[in-house]
Amino acid sequence: MTSTYARTTTSAWRNWAGTVTARPARAESPASVDELAEVVRRANADGLRVKAVGTGHSFTAAAATDGVLIRPDLLTGIRDIDRTAMTVTVEAGTPLKRLNAALAREGLSLTNMGDIMEQTVAGATSTGTHGTGRESASIAAQIRALELVTADGSVLRCSAEENPEVFAAARIGLGALGVITAITFAVEPVFLLTAREEPMGFDRVTAEFDELVTENEHFEFYWFPHTGNCNTKRNNRSGGPAAPPGRVSGWIDDELLSNGVFQVACSLGRAIPATIPSIARLSSRALSARTYTDIPYKVFTSPRRVRFVEMEYAVPRERAVAALRELKAMVERSPLKISFPVEVRTAPADDIALSTASGRESAYIAVHLYRGTPHRSYFTAVERIMTAHSGRPHWGKIHTRDADYLAEVYPRFGEFTALRDRLDPDRLFGNDYLRRVLGD
Repeated sequence: MTSTYARTTTSAWRNWAGTVTARPARAESPASVDELAEVVRRANADGLRVKAVGTGHSFTAAAATDGVLIRPDLLTGIRDIDRTAMTVTVEAGTPLKRLNAALAREGLSLTNMGDIMEQTVAGATSTGTHGTGRESASIAAQIRALELVTADGSVLRCSAEENPEVFAAARIGLGALGVITAITFAVEPVFLLTAREEPMGFDRVTAEFDELVTENEHFEFYWFPHTGNCNTKRNNRSGGPAAPPGRVSGWIDDELLSNGVFQVACSLGRAIPATIPSIARLSSRALSARTYTDIPYKVFTSPRRVRFVEMEYAVPRERAVAALRELKAMVERSPLKISFPVEVRTAPADDIALSTASGRESAYIAVHLYRGTPHRSYFTAVERIMTAHSGRPHWGKIHTRDADYLAEVYPRFGEFTALRDRLDPDRLFGNDYLRRVLGD
């Protein structure tokens, strides 16, 4: 059969944070589902494993392979908008930022999203990307149907009605069940959100945490290590009118302070760690309150130009404050110098087998360090705290947990691995990361 693949390369692949490098035997960019299925069949015949990669925003080696790397650059765009069912079907390689902009032009929006939108829709959902929400959950929880190419090269469609046992797992599938080719999301008419950003002390935030979560549709906060200072953000639906940040003030807050000045501060802190506590005190005190109203993706997301490494754990929501206080005490008694704020968000329970919020209301505690800063001591200490609270690590962020631990904290872990055994018994879609987190 003559190949019709749009592009075949053999160059090395590196993720966004620079923490993972892979050199696949070949990289393919299929331009259609049929071409992708043929890529899978040919790789199988050649004895090569297969992994699909998005934009590389995972900090783990979830997408790394020495076999065939599938780049979905040509599988992009909206296939269909169903205004009766209020769904949109989108090709797997579509970046979230392009989907959000396209939906806005159609007067539509996702209900919730994370705080960055560089990822592809398949990459974001497969690793459990989430935002924060009282009732609205992760991006994967908004999936109504999906299509994937399985290990034998067949195209499988699944939803709550069609292949429901696959649908229950594949919405957050880690790339272990097949290569996703299209996703159908629930959407709603575009709406306005009012964001209220406000500095608040750590003791007050933690004392009022349950109240703040309950009273707001979306609540999150950042704690600045080495200080008692936090910055809170409350997003709630608004009747309008739209009142986005001014061009100058928005640039100052989102580009100059959050990226430009922060980049300089992180570089200085990495070079001279002793300066970090002073920088943290100055930067946290410089925060000021602001309120603005805009369409969802312009409120939920923000540019992230300072590169970092990250660990994030989901703990039962009722344990969040205790875990965070333990983290703060650990930092204060240790010689660690932490330049990045700690981010705290929440999510309702959902019904996806390997979702970090599967079956329980969850709070997310995320720790970051500037790229190039040694992170092992800090992340190891944080992980010890989070696992003591039955924490579940984010699938796309740095962690050291294995299948034995994960089987304990995910009640439906065996359901997922049994499905994997059925769909990919020879581990065509396997790699070292999946062997660690899912077992052989």
